[in-house]
Amino acid sequence: MRSITLVAGARPNFPKIAPILRALRRHPDAFSPCLVHTDQHYDWQMSAVFFRDLGLPEPDRHLGVGSGSQAVQTAKVLTAFEEALLERRSDLVLVVGDATSTLACALCAAKLNIPVAHVEAGLRSRDRAMPEEINRIVTDAISDLLFTTSAEADANLLREGFPPDKVHRVGNVMIDSLFHALETANRSPILSTLGVQPKGYALVTFHRVSNVDHPETLRGILSALRDIQRRIPLVFPIHPRTRKNLTAFGLQDQVSAMSNAILTEPVGYFDAIKLQKEARLVITDSGGLQEETTALGVPCLTVRENTERPETISVGTNTLVGTSPEKIVRETTRILEGSYKKGRIPDLWDGRAAERIVEILKNR
Repeated sequence: MRSITLVAGARPNFPKIAPILRALRRHPDAFSPCLVHTDQHYDWQMSAVFFRDLGLPEPDRHLGVGSGSQAVQTAKVLTAFEEALLERRSDLVLVVGDATSTLACALCAAKLNIPVAHVEAGLRSRDRAMPEEINRIVTDAISDLLFTTSAEADANLLREGFPPDKVHRVGNVMIDSLFHALETANRSPILSTLGVQPKGYALVTFHRVSNVDHPETLRGILSALRDIQRRIPLVFPIHPRTRKNLTAFGLQDQVSAMSNAILTEPVGYFDAIKLQKEARLVITDSGGLQEETTALGVPCLTVRENTERPETISVGTNTLVGTSPEKIVRETTRILEGSYKKGRIPDLWDGRAAERIVEILKNR
């Protein structure tokens, strides 16, 4: 029996870990999985909602890393995860995504000569100003198994010189969780709670440093939202970082003045899926929402200058609009007037990515 340590760090990791853990547990004679939560997002109550909705068990170990700069978090994870691995030796460490915890745990395992598997390998925005891009590049470089979501990710890795036998296209585990959750999410009362109708609102989310840590950028995004909410109601779950900076930059009044915007705290997983599925469009800077909206067939405008998920543009329902208020409003108008592209679901985004990962692990 092989001991596999799965790492969950930030909330976007949880829907990626959940289907893999479920699939491993269907083979109790082959695998002994151990779930480690680094607590990179230090509010366990916020994490606990996602754990509950995704059917994740209480982690076998909490590392208690908490908040801090990139360097501080990386150092804390390295120290705490090394201790965990020395206490409970693992045959494989499996990391997902591009969080600080992903990089730190992969690095720790590699230094202890424990093989590493990276799920969502090969994603590239080609913007090294993003911490996530550094995390992706370094994690891939020290991983032994590279599980990818798309042909574009395969091509990135092969272009960078990775041996083809390390690269395995398996599909998208985020979409595994999405499809698994749809039936329950459909029963969510969140629309009636917020007083909105299916296809009668736009869902808005922002949290990236490049958007919310710069006053002029954030002010421009808000000006676009002010125009858009005159045409369609906005549902705006406000990320803690965004809320903090709205206050710090003196922009809270601009948000409060939007009479057709419904401001909420961050929502749980089922509510988030329901809000996406029934939205007329989604305006976001989230990587995961780019993928989920493509799988759901919902138009998505990504408020970034680049994306590591180009298949959501070339195949799916996503469009990069940057941070130009004019372009955000213009593309929103196209959607509302019915002239936006339809898109389709990319190959292998069929809800079975985790099964493919486990089959590969069984045969190694």
